[in-house]
Amino acid sequence: MKVLVLNSGSSSIKYALFDMRTQLAQVTGVIERIAELGSVHKYQYSSAGIEQKQEISLAIHDHQQGLQAVFAILSELAFIQDVSDLLCIGHRVVHGGEKFCQPTLIDSAVLAEIKKMIPLAPLHNPANITGIEAAMAYAQSVPQVAVFDTAFHQTMPDYAFRYAVPTSWYAEQGVRRYGFHGTSHFYVVKQAAKYLKKPLNTLNLITLHLGNGASMAAIASGKSIDTTMGMTPLEGLMMGTRSGDLDPAIIFYLSRTLGLTQNEIDNTLNKQSGLKGVCGENDMRAVHKMANEGDQQAQLALAMYSYRIKKYIGAYTAALGRVDALVFTGGIGEHDAWLREQCCAELSVLGIEFDTEKNQQLKGDLSEINQAGSVVKVLVIATNEELEIAQQAECCVVCGNLR
Repeated sequence: MKVLVLNSGSSSIKYALFDMRTQLAQVTGVIERIAELGSVHKYQYSSAGIEQKQEISLAIHDHQQGLQAVFAILSELAFIQDVSDLLCIGHRVVHGGEKFCQPTLIDSAVLAEIKKMIPLAPLHNPANITGIEAAMAYAQSVPQVAVFDTAFHQTMPDYAFRYAVPTSWYAEQGVRRYGFHGTSHFYVVKQAAKYLKKPLNTLNLITLHLGNGASMAAIASGKSIDTTMGMTPLEGLMMGTRSGDLDPAIIFYLSRTLGLTQNEIDNTLNKQSGLKGVCGENDMRAVHKMANEGDQQAQLALAMYSYRIKKYIGAYTAALGRVDALVFTGGIGEHDAWLREQCCAELSVLGIEFDTEKNQQLKGDLSEINQAGSVVKVLVIATNEELEIAQQAECCVVCGNLR
């Protein structure tokens, strides 16, 4: 059985074809600059045990043409003959609101509901919808499954997801905490349970998805009970270009004193803040280089970034009462040894005994980096959101239920 995973952006299509018998991606790729000059199709696959990478320049005028290019490559490489070889197509959808708490077969009614979520995710859902519509038109006989970034966090209790604002804002406008990166958080908690050899529903975990976008989640008995991102991905941790937690009165202050419009403030908080706002760089590798060379703003940015994470570790430990493991994942979480050490430093009071040497010598996709006697395990687990989407889509089609 084969599942195609699509992650559609406004001018791109990322994809991965999985053989669900082996759980391995046969082809991964991306089509960039759709409807722009210089469209390019990059993809990689394994042939005779050797990784092959290709890049093709071609004119791609819309997402449907982009999808045709994807299927042309899959057919040319003989991974599929035509769309009938697919069990289903799994789509990443950023925002599912309260309506969707598990992967869902897409029909016209479901698509209409996803479109209603556009005001909650105006930068992401329209692009996701474009990809869905292109796939539904091109592969009409193939089941299409929506997998929502927000779904995993729909188990949060009301006292965690509600904001202290008028009830009508929640009831009529949907103002509440939704959380994001749910696909990644769900994948790594399952991997942690396998490694710890315990049922997921017995584990309390704190998961840290750290990339250009970053979020943490408190997992009680295998379910999300709190997460740092809110109604939008802007809330919570300091990120590459996003501010994270902010006094809301700052927005009114800037509007009054600088005459900034709502769009200007929105753009600044989402695209010009975070690491970039403090030191001018949003790539963590570049920030480290600047800090090592003595740049004080870069040093400050790193201190701010790690401090917020550490503060949330404490908060989520209090919320959970007992923590079995911290789980680092995402591009930064998996590769930044310095940051992991800073986040766990001096947390023995919480039962975290960090091992600096293990932290520097990760092994494979899962490493334990705590000392032998640590009450709380500290794990680094490579996330695989595409595989998680494929697994959820397969389960939705085959058994009709995820959990």
